[in-house]
Formats: sequence, structure tokens, C-alpha cells
Amino acid sequence: MSDTPQVLLQHHLKKLRLPTFHSEYDKLARQCATENKDHIQYLLRLCELELIERERRMIERRIKAAKFPATKSLDSFDYKVIPSLNKVLTMQLARCEFVDHRQNVIALGPSGTGKTHVALGLGLAACQKGLKVRFTTAAALVHVLIEAVGERRLQRLQKQLTSQDLLIIDELGFVPLSKSGAELLFEIISQRYERGSIIITSNLPFDEWTEIFGSERLTGAILDRLTHHVHILEMNGESFRLRQSRKAQS
Repeated sequence: MSDTPQVLLQHHLKKLRLPTFHSEYDKLARQCATENKDHIQYLLRLCELELIERERRMIERRIKAAKFPATKSLDSFDYKVIPSLNKVLTMQLARCEFVDHRQNVIALGPSGTGKTHVALGLGLAACQKGLKVRFTTAAALVHVLIEAVGERRLQRLQKQLTSQDLLIIDELGFVPLSKSGAELLFEIISQRYERGSIIITSNLPFDEWTEIFGSERLTGAILDRLTHHVHILEMNGESFRLRQSRKAQS
């Protein structure tokens, strides 16, 4: 019978979905008793542990839902290698105020200069602030949009994409888009205009985007929406991968 209160407590904590209370209450009680902490201080510590753990789990769920190909932070980015990149602006963007203001970010530069790394770093920062993020390449996004049209679920997919606080579209320009693909991508950009932020990385300067979309009219309409509220990151320099390959060979 002496174990009944403990069994009931564990049962109630599970029902209340307080896993950190469940795992830590006994150990923390002993610790607080040793330190002569009263019941208020004990409960405060227990609540703080629960909140910290809940925040950690929430961030993990956001990162998983974002579908990042890799988890990279801006702390690991070597700004010295890409001197054209505005470090002050990049760190300001990591505060994610641009997402609150429904602004966009476009990173432009040759292949291998770290555009994806920066996009991933900003996406991770957004997840850590509790924002909903989705990462995709331009080619993959167009592919799933075309599939959705064939399966008559385009509106549902569009709703999912527009519900994200931040949509990251990587590698725009690496693969030319079909007419239907370009139009579907335009729809997503239009639906998010002044409603949600987009980060785009591209290896092509703006004056060559007609090569991607195949139409000057469509390209102009896309650029008009993307650049109305935008932060542009210029990332010109030697490829990280090429540099690492040379080091390995030397």
C-alpha cells in the first residue's frame, strides 16, 4: 500500500503529459532536500526542467518537419572564404525578424559558395524560434506540384506550402523548368506574396532568370513579387568543394 501514492503520481503525470516531471521529480526532490530548498523552489525547478525539455522536443519536431537534407548552423560557416557575403546582414537575418515581416531572402552566387549552407542555417534558426519551415529544391518542388495536379490534390498541397512560416527553395536555376512547372512555381510564390517568407538560392543572376522560366513575362511577374520586400545575399567566390578537393590533392 505504501507504493500506491507513487504509482498514482506516475499515472497522473503520464496522463498530464509531463514526462520530465515523471523522470526527474524524485531525483530533484532529494537534491532540493539536501540544499534545504522549500516546496516552491522545488516546483519551480521541476517546471523549468519540463519547459526546457518541451522546448527541445518542439525544436526537434520542427527540424524534422522542415525536411532539411542536413542540419547546419551559421556558426559553422566560414565567412572569410566568401568576403562578398554581408556577415552583419546574415546574422541579422538569423534573428528571423524578416519572417515576422513577411520578407524574402535571395542568395545569389556560383555553385559551391555556401548558399545552401546559409539557407539551412537560417532555416534552423527559424525552427529554434518555433517557426514552421519547409525546405525543398526547386526541381523537387515543381515535381511534387506536377504530381499533385495529376492526382487532383494540388489545392491541398498548396495549402500545406502556404501555411509554412518560411519556405526555402534551393538550387533555382540548376534545372530549366517546363512551362507548366514554371507556372505552378509562380502560383506558390504568388500565394505567399506578403503572407509568408521565402528563401531562394540561385546560381544565376536575375537577368538570366528568363532561362529558368522560359518567359520574360512570367520571370518579370515572379521577380516583382520576390523582390518587393527582399534581402539579397551576394555570394561570389571560389567553390568550397573545389577548394577542399585541391587541398586533398596537395
